[in-house]
Amino acid sequence: MANEIRTKHGPYEDPRAVDLRTDVPHAARVYDYLIGGTTNFEADRIAAHASVRAWPSLPVSMRTTREFMRRSVRRLAEQYGVRQFLDIGTGIPTSPNLHEIVQAVAPEARVAYVDNDPIVLTHARALLAGTPEGRTCYLDADFRDPESIIGNPRLREVLDLAQPVALSLIAMVHFVPDEQDPQGIVRRLMDALAPGSFLALTVFTGDTDPVGVGGVGREYNARGIPLQIRDRAETEAFFTGYELLDPGVALVHRWRPEAGVAPVRDRDIAMYAGVAVKR
Repeated sequence: MANEIRTKHGPYEDPRAVDLRTDVPHAARVYDYLIGGTTNFEADRIAAHASVRAWPSLPVSMRTTREFMRRSVRRLAEQYGVRQFLDIGTGIPTSPNLHEIVQAVAPEARVAYVDNDPIVLTHARALLAGTPEGRTCYLDADFRDPESIIGNPRLREVLDLAQPVALSLIAMVHFVPDEQDPQGIVRRLMDALAPGSFLALTVFTGDTDPVGVGGVGREYNARGIPLQIRDRAETEAFFTGYELLDPGVALVHRWRPEAGVAPVRDRDIAMYAGVAVKR
């Protein structure tokens, strides 16, 4: 692969060859800013502020979605014995990253991260620092081209697709419009995984506040970040053919909430979540 660097954890792209286009907003950097990160630029902050003006609850919804990621993968590792994870749409590394969560439960767990965002590529090293017992890798690949993921030799070095894998698609599919068939892409990825594999997925929705969330969609799309808002029925369609775990499709804060966590209002959340198993 061009511009590839090898470390003791494996190869990754040379960030010096990446054009970050800091003059235009980028979804990963807007998200980073809204959850309190520092890997963002003026164009990202302008887009973030405009989106928050449209819907002030956006940062709460984003933080709550990340909490769902932490909660769901930890439960998959603890309660369902999952030891392999494929995380697509990884985003800018923010501790605890997925491998830190699952390897705290099972040090031997293996995690493959996938993203095609140039900003994520520059931080790939942070995603490769797993436990000595486990393995991690980072693939610069596109969700919209599932074969580039499934057929990547580096993926097969870390994950055994003949054994169960948890596919994590958190805050991802709303950047893929219907004409690109995101549901079909998810099915193709799941078809490549063994029975007993899991799908953890979130979907951006306007069901709780159509006006405010619709404003977020307009701000993102106006700035060149494609964003599609979907309803509950469209969310459930992503899980067709798989067995949803309780409580089924729910707003992210209502999926197996933990005790002692401050309550969040439904109208402050714009993300459905579900976890399902492939039989």
